[in-house]
Amino acid sequence: MENINELLTEALTPYHVDVVDVGGPLECRVILRDSTGALVLDRCFNRRQFADKHGLTDVVDGLHRDLMVAEGRLQPCMLAALANGPATPAVGASMR
Repeated sequence: MENINELLTEALTPYHVDVVDVGGPLECRVILRDSTGALVLDRCFNRRQFADKHGLTDVVDGLHRDLMVAEGRLQPCMLAALANGPATPAVGASMR
C-alpha cells in the first residue's frame, strides 16, 4: 500500500495523500490535505480499484475532478450537465 500512497502523492501534487485502512480488508480511505495540513478531500475506495493501471487512473481522475470542485474551479451542476450530454444536437459548420 505504501507504493500506492507514493503514486497518488506524485499524481496529486501539491496535496499530501494518506491511504488509510478502514472497515474490511478491501476498504480504504484516501485523504488529501493541502500544504497547511487542512483537510481537502476524504474519499472511501475499494482496494480492487488500485489493482491495475486502469483502475488507479480512474481513481486519480475522480480525485482530480473532486479537487476541481473543492477548489471552486468546477461547479457540481456542470458535472451533471456533462454526464447528461447536450440537450440538443450540435450543428457543425461545414468547410468547403
